[in-house]
Amino acid sequence: MRVLGEGTVDKQAFVVMDVQEGIVERFGGSGAYLEGIRQVVAAARNAGVAVFFVRVGFRPGYPEIHPNNRSFRTMRERSAPLGDVHPDLDVRPDDIIVTKKRVSAFSGSDLDMLLRAGGISRLVLAGIATSGVVLSTVREAADRDYVLTVLADGCLDADEEVHRVLIEKIFPRQADVISISSWIESLS
Repeated sequence: MRVLGEGTVDKQAFVVMDVQEGIVERFGGSGAYLEGIRQVVAAARNAGVAVFFVRVGFRPGYPEIHPNNRSFRTMRERSAPLGDVHPDLDVRPDDIIVTKKRVSAFSGSDLDMLLRAGGISRLVLAGIATSGVVLSTVREAADRDYVLTVLADGCLDADEEVHRVLIEKIFPRQADVISISSWIESLS
């Protein structure tokens, strides 16, 4: 752990975003994907890296969703809850679960406050979907001056070409983009 300045500590966290039961179901259960995320969670815990789970969630009746919000209004109309963090990820009592109200992990959540209170300035990101929560969070986290790593195979998107363009061309402007196995190796 490197001290950056008075009271500032350079720690990292693994942030798993929107890997919820209802979202994973859209990808056919995604067994191989979940196994990769489980490996990262285990490696992070073994290395003493904080694990944060970010989920999208709303109150009953979805009062937070404005009718003009194209991303979420169909959820409100269908009354389709996304569920909790996928049970295969073995959430533990010392893991932090953050509930957000919009696409970015920071929007409508206390994620930034929790990270800063923990002295965390480096984020390792994974989630579903690459073109949704991952893209929005990368952009906002970079604007908030976090040091970013995106796990290329820790992200999923319904559109493989969009995923490829984001991973290969867009994210590298603001983050290191590496594989799950490379990040796990870096911990030893």
